[in-house]
Amino acid sequence: MPLDLGHRPALGREDFLVAASNREAVAFLDLWPEWPARALFLHGPEACGKTHLAQVWRVRSGAVEIGRDDLSRDALSLLGGARHAVVEGLGPGINERGLLHLYNFATSEGGTLLLTAGLPPSRWEVGLPDLRSRLLALPAVAVGAPDDALIEAVMVKQFADRQVRVAPDVVTFLVPRLERSLATVRTVVAALDAAALAERRAITIPLAGQVLHRLGINESGPVSPGA
Repeated sequence: MPLDLGHRPALGREDFLVAASNREAVAFLDLWPEWPARALFLHGPEACGKTHLAQVWRVRSGAVEIGRDDLSRDALSLLGGARHAVVEGLGPGINERGLLHLYNFATSEGGTLLLTAGLPPSRWEVGLPDLRSRLLALPAVAVGAPDDALIEAVMVKQFADRQVRVAPDVVTFLVPRLERSLATVRTVVAALDAAALAERRAITIPLAGQVLHRLGINESGPVSPGA
């Protein structure tokens, strides 16, 4: 039985791979603390890298993480003495008054907020006019779905983080068969690592095919949207 030693994902700035899909967002985050506004809004599909970017900025700024479900609490207690905060997973159904109070309090104290969501604020209903006007005034930067080059680079890096050697032909086999999702890459790399340990064998194309089958991934490639 392979031992689960709790692999820790590398989330430092030097660990983030810059590509066309995230270059604009990285450039905006690198401008901090000279942002053009007191907050920045990142939006993009699930598993595109928003959380990694948010964690990089959190470490750099000393920001606190605030869950969307915690917005009902008092803004002062949420910040806990910090001036900067990250709030992820925003969208319809959030506590609008809580987010407005957090925004007003943090920015009045010279703080900054990094907000993330699947969609830009212009595409979801916001009932509070004051909150809507503030969100629409923020720079909203898209993080796109990763392309093949980024998928390949992230896969190679995640194998390296696990100190697993994989031949280039295995990566070439895997990349076109996965959906454009960094979460899928993490799942496949972890499954391959576990399978290789359990079977005491190298990661090869036949093993990769078996693992994809076990995960229910179509070995002929991802299904295109609308298919």
